[in-house]
Amino acid sequence: MPIFVVQEHHAKTMHWDFRLEVNGVLKSWAVPKGPSMDPSQKRLAIQVPDHDMEHASYEGIIPEGTYGSGPVLTWDRGEFEPKAGSDFEATLKKGHAGFNLKGQRLKGEFTLLRLKDGKNWLLMKKNDAYAKAGWETEVLLTPKRKESLPVKMPACAIKE
Repeated sequence: MPIFVVQEHHAKTMHWDFRLEVNGVLKSWAVPKGPSMDPSQKRLAIQVPDHDMEHASYEGIIPEGTYGSGPVLTWDRGEFEPKAGSDFEATLKKGHAGFNLKGQRLKGEFTLLRLKDGKNWLLMKKNDAYAKAGWETEVLLTPKRKESLPVKMPACAIKE
């Protein structure tokens, strides 16, 4: 089963990187407010370039002067399952993809819906048994955790 990973990314603008494994790469979106388990919260998800699979396990501090510089840590990870009977890559290309997440924090049905501008999407939680009204996206980076992160380049780093 394919994986998903959400990375808390303290770059110039803090966001969460939401990544889904599709055909050997990580399709990726930057989610400024983070994913939510509350179906009433539709979260902006800005599509960014695909990342290689090695990036799913990256934790560290991207050095200054490098694209995305700042601390990155794993916020959630697990498996994801495309909606039954769907060709997930085809549904993404059409701009409306449903899937189930099986993570520690994110569970149940979600949808990605592309907006008319073609680059921005909405990440939405479906109202299912895992939905949690009033749910807040927790920030995991603490000063102590930041001290434990190594300064290192991710495998797919881009120089600024």
